[in-house]
Amino acid sequence: METYEATFEIASKSDARAVERLMNKVYDSLREESRSVHEGTMDSTAMLAEFEAIRDATRRWAPGRLTVVFERQDEDVYK
Repeated sequence: METYEATFEIASKSDARAVERLMNKVYDSLREESRSVHEGTMDSTAMLAEFEAIRDATRRWAPGRLTVVFERQDEDVYK
């Protein structure tokens, strides 16, 4: 399994705005994709709830860190 990681340090209001915009875009993209592909499934609902919580947390300015981890499986599960 390959792992990729990106960490965003939030040290200023401009950093916070950038991370907020990023999370808004990620959430909107996931919401639209889940509507067209996984609408109404439990995994889709849980995933959106988790990203909604992260998105909402980034709306309140505070110093911190956002870490995104992507783990790619070797097998193609969508065949």
